[in-house]
Amino acid sequence: MAVAAVDLGASSGRVLLATLREGRLELVPVARFANGGHDARGLFSWDTPHLVDEIERGLAKATAVARDQGTTLDAVGVDSWAVDYGLLDDQGRLVRLPAHHRDPRTDAAFAAVTSLIDPWSLYQRSGIALLSFNTLFQLVADGDLARRAHRMLLIPDLVNHALCGVQAWERTNASTTQLLNRQRRWDDELFDTLGLPRHLVGELTEPGTVLGTVTSPTALAAGVSPNTRVIAVASHDTASAVLAVPARDRNFAYISSGTWSLVGVELDEPLIDRDAFDAGFTNELGAFGRTRFLRNIMGFWLLQEVIREFAAEGEEHDAAALTAQAAQVAPRRFLVDAESHELLVTGDMRGRLQASCRRLGTDVPVTAAEFTRCILDSLALAYRRAIRGISRVTGVRVDVVHVVGGGALNELLCQLTADACGVSVQAGPVEAAALGNALMQFQGLGVVEPDLAAMRDLVATSFPTKGFDPHPGDEGAWAKAEERLLTALG
Repeated sequence: MAVAAVDLGASSGRVLLATLREGRLELVPVARFANGGHDARGLFSWDTPHLVDEIERGLAKATAVARDQGTTLDAVGVDSWAVDYGLLDDQGRLVRLPAHHRDPRTDAAFAAVTSLIDPWSLYQRSGIALLSFNTLFQLVADGDLARRAHRMLLIPDLVNHALCGVQAWERTNASTTQLLNRQRRWDDELFDTLGLPRHLVGELTEPGTVLGTVTSPTALAAGVSPNTRVIAVASHDTASAVLAVPARDRNFAYISSGTWSLVGVELDEPLIDRDAFDAGFTNELGAFGRTRFLRNIMGFWLLQEVIREFAAEGEEHDAAALTAQAAQVAPRRFLVDAESHELLVTGDMRGRLQASCRRLGTDVPVTAAEFTRCILDSLALAYRRAIRGISRVTGVRVDVVHVVGGGALNELLCQLTADACGVSVQAGPVEAAALGNALMQFQGLGVVEPDLAAMRDLVATSFPTKGFDPHPGDEGAWAKAEERLLTALG
């Protein structure tokens, strides 16, 4: 038995084949493809039809690899980034390419909604931090187009619909939209207040639900079996990644590190109070009803943009080589607020980083290595602020930080995180989102029990982590850097 985990990130997508043999998980990458936003008639958009084509080709490869291993591809599950969606007509067709959350069209909608509904009152409805790119504000920005549409499907649900024809709304991802209430149901009153059609969304689906079997003609023609089931996983990639954190105790924080950094802890229930609101924390739903209490922080998007801008000038750089060079640059010379809304959109990232350094009164980066050091130091400082804020607001003691996702490969950032936070860091697994995706599929197939602790133990047994202990004496320097940042921010 094997399952295919489709893990879609903001810069790339992957199809991985997962098997469970003799009490250990095995994960084999079978396809990888580029992803990213592009301009479509003046709107920064996702090319989801192209993504579906790549996914179907990847599933055909997974089917062949499974066959070569003497087994079958029994299921597929899809996870992706949150908040973005496709609008469908009554025939199930896209009315427009899905807009990218970095498109600036939502700024006016954010201002309009928060002038109509007090921000604190809006936060109390869902526990979701008010970010201008949330689905709620995107739908308001889409105006008549949203009101004319028949359905709204978040990205993983949109892909599932393409694969099996079923329209479903998976609950963990839906929890990020700001359209659910505190009971984790669609907030009908909010839809009515903002004039959003309630028919855009339907019944919420739990992770592990078998939606159907693959019916896509192109997938079947490529060799995918019509017996391959499509299973709704914890489809927000962070929900899947946190499911696969190899923690064996409760006193841990996680950093799901990729294009974005999601820094948080797990809680039994949402924490919706004024301190959490003022500190910018959000309450997203995780697997097994757990609450992911976290903060969204810029991630490797910053470095990706810097590398892209240098490349446009004919100066090619590799992220790994830049990180090695950055390790030779003095620490904390260049600092920015890695949570600043100013760093959200595309274009002139180097100029915006330099301007931010000037405002904070630090040195200004010029070389690619200096920009890299600026980004890594600033991320570590943001992680420190988030984790210290979590402990202050929740009372949770953090003894260890688990870094999962692509950032687990960046040893410099992992060490900086340990130094800045003053606690040990465990790095790995890199493919945590795919592992959580696969585990929920195995649960849906009845192969593993719905037991979060047992699933995490299985990950810990199957995928070793690498530890980073804080350097003695470094915490004081990071405390001074934090004080400098807070003073500059007022």
